[in-house]
Amino acid sequence: MSSSLRQSNLDKLQTHDFDVLILGGGINGAVSAASLAARGLRVALIERGDFAGGASSNSSNLAWGGIKYLESHEYLLVNKLCKSRNHLMQSYPSTVKEIRFFTTIQRGFRFWPFFVYLGSVLYWLMGRCVTKAPRYVSARMLEATEPVINTSDAAGGVEYSDCYLYDNDARFVFNFIRNSLNYGCIAANYVESLGSRREDGQWITSTRDNISGHTFNIQSKVLVNACGPWVDSQNQIAGARTRYQHVFSKGVHLTVDQVTDNRRVLSFFASDGRLFFLIPMGPKTCIGTTDTRVESPEVSVTDEDRDFLLENVNALLDLEPPLTRADIIAERVGVRPLAVQGDDGMADWVMLSRKHVIEVDEELQHLSIFGGKLTDCLNVGDEVADWIERLGIAIPHPNKIWYGEPGRETRAEFMHQANLMDLDALTDHSSSEPLSERFWRRYGETAFGLLERIREDEDEARLLIENAEYTRCEIELAARREMIVKLEDFMRRRSKIELVVRREDIARAPGLREACKILFGDAADERLREYLVSISKGDTL
Repeated sequence: MSSSLRQSNLDKLQTHDFDVLILGGGINGAVSAASLAARGLRVALIERGDFAGGASSNSSNLAWGGIKYLESHEYLLVNKLCKSRNHLMQSYPSTVKEIRFFTTIQRGFRFWPFFVYLGSVLYWLMGRCVTKAPRYVSARMLEATEPVINTSDAAGGVEYSDCYLYDNDARFVFNFIRNSLNYGCIAANYVESLGSRREDGQWITSTRDNISGHTFNIQSKVLVNACGPWVDSQNQIAGARTRYQHVFSKGVHLTVDQVTDNRRVLSFFASDGRLFFLIPMGPKTCIGTTDTRVESPEVSVTDEDRDFLLENVNALLDLEPPLTRADIIAERVGVRPLAVQGDDGMADWVMLSRKHVIEVDEELQHLSIFGGKLTDCLNVGDEVADWIERLGIAIPHPNKIWYGEPGRETRAEFMHQANLMDLDALTDHSSSEPLSERFWRRYGETAFGLLERIREDEDEARLLIENAEYTRCEIELAARREMIVKLEDFMRRRSKIELVVRREDIARAPGLREACKILFGDAADERLREYLVSISKGDTL
């Protein structure tokens, strides 16, 4: 079980010395760990909650080149993000996929629709034309192409391409953690940093296992603060002074039943001027996002947030009846950590970019990672490795490629084996996507082991939770390899079940207890009871 993997890593954290200790298991920490471990360094990573438990599991699931930053003339940033997006598409073709964005421009908007179209052409050119070309859409064409759009006040629109994550963002992040473990990183979730001090050229970090309460020290040459929204508070504890700091923008997403069966992202400019999306999520639609300045990363969804999103979507679409709070299946909330110097950029709050900054104290051997987004994650991993080398830490395999799906030949062999056993006919799933594609996207080469389990017992292809698209053998795999400590780790982050299934349906699912037994063994009843209490209170949404 994954609990034994976690316990083994806890033991190693206390007895090994490390080149680098990374604080934080979000996207910045995950890619740093994968990059450094693959290059042969002795790496440790700790996360005070679950991996990808904060901002990295509450995004819009988009990998985009930052088209909105054209308005603020940040052309170099857009150019960099487009290159990063293209790199992700090439490296993860099964996960990061092109999708069309259908943007409606209302009368009285600050730019004419054709001017927005010209901006989309510039964006396409900056993206090296690797996606489909944009097209101008008249108000009449809007209605004909997407009848659900309310065109009564529409001046026209634009259709262009960007990318999205086929599964959820947290799954994408965890796969970097899993790869770092494959390369020898010692990572553990639910381990909190209590503070770090510099002694005799080493960092001594005091930590607490938040499950058992046990405290211990971790020793490393370099300390990387990748705590996302909590970077500033961790730096205060460690005594690290930085020029940059974070300000916080709260973003909320709601999941509802599918509002249109067209597989495109509908985008509008909401009443606050921010781009507003309706994103396909299988048979569901994700609505978001808000952009509210907050003073703390500890946030929750309020009725004001819900009403803002529902009022905008009802005004922009012809829905009968209109959406209400009762239509909300699931909701997510997180903060975007925005890197600023002093109070820069506050006059243009909505346009403030999410570019990342790595600030380094060479004397203290300390790195702080500010800002960042999924699109730019591979650059973060490479830049951290470059800095570690500049700090004098020898890198055994500096040119190792540490990211990407296995090669085409490996994928073709997997699909061949899956076809020979007629895998897609063995499950009762209702998804239009073949089971073999899902297995490959989520697990890569590890998916060969899933085929072997199903050859041994076809019951392993059975879905345990209705409408969840996760088979019994996948849950067994999660129990062995994915460090599941609480049931919500699987339901919310290793999978996207909580994002597409109502809480009451999850609680009633006949297979939920069986899934718990697989994941937690003798502790199944306790973990299930804990989870049911949390979802009854709405704690995991």
